[in-house]
Amino acid sequence: MTFPRRRLMGGLALALTFAAPASAHVPHTVERGETLWSIAAASNLTTRALAAANGLSETAHVVRGSTINVPSVSEAAAALGRAAPVATPPQGAPPPTGAYTVRPGDTLSGIAATRGVSVRKVAYLNGLAADAQVTTGTALRLPNSPGGTPAPSAPVAPATRVVTQAAPHPTPGRVSAGQVGQIAGAHGVSPSLAAAVAYQESGFNNNVVSSANARGVMQILPGTWSWVEGNIARRRLDPTSPQENVHAGVLYLDRLIRDAGGDPVRGVAGYYQGPASVAANGLLPDTERYVQNVMALRSRFGGG
Repeated sequence: MTFPRRRLMGGLALALTFAAPASAHVPHTVERGETLWSIAAASNLTTRALAAANGLSETAHVVRGSTINVPSVSEAAAALGRAAPVATPPQGAPPPTGAYTVRPGDTLSGIAATRGVSVRKVAYLNGLAADAQVTTGTALRLPNSPGGTPAPSAPVAPATRVVTQAAPHPTPGRVSAGQVGQIAGAHGVSPSLAAAVAYQESGFNNNVVSSANARGVMQILPGTWSWVEGNIARRRLDPTSPQENVHAGVLYLDRLIRDAGGDPVRGVAGYYQGPASVAANGLLPDTERYVQNVMALRSRFGGG
């Protein structure tokens, strides 16, 4: 069993050298190959926040040599507060998939029915029992439906976001590129590729939880964690350990690359998009950007 991925951090190698301080924006000169998305990702911001802080739309093209102001967290929040609501996607746009924040009155069965998938599949993907009560504010990952049924519209997240108590657990702690590479090398995975994925996913931070409920350095979903334990590692992995999070992510990445006939591009694409989706649909635009960023990051970590 394999699972789709999401998320949400990283950036091009050229954009890795800057970050916004706590109290003031930092001017950044756009370099060749950069996009609004890659600059935002490298600064641990959303594209919408960076665009709002610069008076741009999320789809705006940035020109090489122009200046983009990278806001602080408080400036980004203020800019988002002033921004107009996000427009409804035009007809024909791909249906939303992935993250969902539980609203008051929601049940696991109701969410699954709206999505057109089984309760068991939603529960397993998020490390829950099929009869579990879901708490308002919980972030859930929703699987792709067989008929392409759109996901429930995601409401604005409540002030306190709840993370389900399923493995792996987000915990304080970071790893280095060298530690990621050492674990990867022990399993025959390119150290630079594994480090690039880890940086893209979390910036080596094990305390990160994505809006789609992926956790830790390698941004692993609870269902994927359980599958790796039972089918590849064949042992219990420490759900609180940053190193074990890397271990699980490396084992999963290795399996995806092997299943792709040794092609690291399709393996990385499967890590992000889900191998079944890649096989059925090819690389989606978001996935293409993700793969390009990972491959660009390899040179930063000693690979070509």
